[in-house]
Amino acid sequence: MKDSQYPIHERLPFASLLTMAAGSLDAYSYLAHGQVFAGLQTGNLILFGIHLGRLEFANAFHYVLSILAFFVGTILIRILQYRFADMPTPVYRQRWILTGAIIFLMIGWVASYVAPSIVVIMFLSMAAAAELQEFRKLKGAAFTPLMMTGNLRKLAEASFDSIFYKKVLAYQRVKDTTIILISFAVGALLSGLAVLWLNVNAIVLPILILISAIIVLNHGYNN
Repeated sequence: MKDSQYPIHERLPFASLLTMAAGSLDAYSYLAHGQVFAGLQTGNLILFGIHLGRLEFANAFHYVLSILAFFVGTILIRILQYRFADMPTPVYRQRWILTGAIIFLMIGWVASYVAPSIVVIMFLSMAAAAELQEFRKLKGAAFTPLMMTGNLRKLAEASFDSIFYKKVLAYQRVKDTTIILISFAVGALLSGLAVLWLNVNAIVLPILILISAIIVLNHGYNN
């Protein structure tokens, strides 16, 4: 199927924006707020175990709070999903969820000036949870904008199928997944540069990317 035959929230341009936002958010939280990931909870669990093994309990606690905030954020979005379950299209719910994620990021931005980094991370983790819970498909297939391990596996599988079995669909997945992986890396790269120049104000980058995603979402449903 052509990209245009899928709903806008499953198309590649929208998915690329979400992935870029996720990459920029994790890079920002790691660099500007104590080496804790906002969305990559696998990384947080690993770092939690490392610090716990070293008896660095205060540092380990930071990762626990991020994990708990992600858990709570997922539940909040699940409540919204049930609340908007009867809507004729998902766009109403998706607008609210993306707007909520932006609000969480803006609260985190303000908190950067008045609260410890771990408080900021909790709001950033809830924003990341909102993105992951709501947007999980790319062209009808499973997709995650936050964790690239699954996408890397998908790229390897599709590359093998396209080269050795000449599968047309697999070739398309190679292109799509490559763009997703590049988008994530570009988001992290831009955030790394932004933190150097703007410090905690670099959070404006994922905010602007999510605003762009809302614009793309609205345009797609209005056409």
